[in-house]
Amino acid sequence: MLTMETLQTSLLKVLKDTGELLSASETYIQFGNIIAIYIFAYLIANQVKQKFIWVNTSPGADSHPMRKLVYGIHRLLFPLLAIIALKFFYEIYGNTQYANWLLQFALGIAMMLFLNQLIQRFVLNQLLAKLFQWIALPLLFLHLIGWLIPITQVLEQIRMELGNFSISAYGLARVFIFGIFLFWFGRASNHFGQDVIRKHPNLDIPTKEVMAKLLEVALFTIVVLVLLNVMGINLTALAVFGGALGVGLGLGLQSIASNFISGIIILLDRSITIDDYIEFDDGSKGYVREFRMRYTTLETFDGKFVMVPNEKFISNSFINWSHKDLKQRFRVDFSVAYKTDIRALCDIIREVVAQHPQVISGDDIPIEERPDCEIDSFGDSGVNMFVEFWMNGIDDGKNRVGGDLLLTIFETLREHDIEIPFPQREVRVLNPESVGAKTD
Repeated sequence: MLTMETLQTSLLKVLKDTGELLSASETYIQFGNIIAIYIFAYLIANQVKQKFIWVNTSPGADSHPMRKLVYGIHRLLFPLLAIIALKFFYEIYGNTQYANWLLQFALGIAMMLFLNQLIQRFVLNQLLAKLFQWIALPLLFLHLIGWLIPITQVLEQIRMELGNFSISAYGLARVFIFGIFLFWFGRASNHFGQDVIRKHPNLDIPTKEVMAKLLEVALFTIVVLVLLNVMGINLTALAVFGGALGVGLGLGLQSIASNFISGIIILLDRSITIDDYIEFDDGSKGYVREFRMRYTTLETFDGKFVMVPNEKFISNSFINWSHKDLKQRFRVDFSVAYKTDIRALCDIIREVVAQHPQVISGDDIPIEERPDCEIDSFGDSGVNMFVEFWMNGIDDGKNRVGGDLLLTIFETLREHDIEIPFPQREVRVLNPESVGAKTD
């Protein structure tokens, strides 16, 4: 039983030990070393900040990912240098007869500062950053003071039995903490890795997309395997079960598997790349904006995003208008009356069409690529004509070159008094007397 005499004895012992620590010369030596270490770390970090402007200047949106990574690194450098130096002196004092409790306390503070700066620098989501600070920092503090192991032992004793399956409070807490960290780390690593790959100057766009896709799959697989290991699931037994489950899922999820494999094939054979203009037989068309594991995103001219399954690019035929070259040939049709001087008309139309700023023309252009006007057919009411022209890009959406040329041709025809035909019908009365008799 705790008595007043025992309490007084314990208090006197604590005061005596404290007095001995404060009167010991090694305590002040450690304190001096700690002050010198923190000053040294601060000066080095400050020099890095002044010498290298890019570690303290906010990067732009188009900056290289490595440039974004090293931004603000001097904030991490200060506690990191302090940790390294304190750990060095901690090991030295650990081999002597002197107590090193003060160095251990200072080392714990430096580690908490480093972890806090790490969270503030790399966890961009404010809610997730607060969650990490409220979980990681207390866990590190409990570990430094030696309370973490007893607490985990207590949580391990709190468990629930479900037949042969046992769940402990410690297991749930461990899965929750590691799950949040692993999925955040996997997502952050995926974004960083894909940015590095896509900004690599020596890789073409299809290769970048393939490498980015493989990185995403590899990181997701690693995160899932590590999390299963944290949950205590036997991966060997899971492999056997997964093989049997894979056969069943393969039959039920053929479409998903087919779209995933089709996406890899598309990226490898380089039939489609970002910013290509695609048109399917069913009339759907647009620019390729993004490749995903299951679908490809097409952006139409009216601002809609169409999600096309990757399998459609393998099983259906389509037109890639910008696969090899952005230069394309188009045509517009019109009609004129039979009395028109067609030879003079063709010269006029060629000259007018060549003046459009987006139409490829000029004496240095091969004759087969210059604007050309020809007869298409003889219609019921007039001569059907067409104009062929070449341009860079797609004649749709923001370009609308064909519409501009039709308006220009219409104005030109009216300017030269060239008649635009319209359907005409001639009615003949074969027996006018019988018609008149019936009328009477």
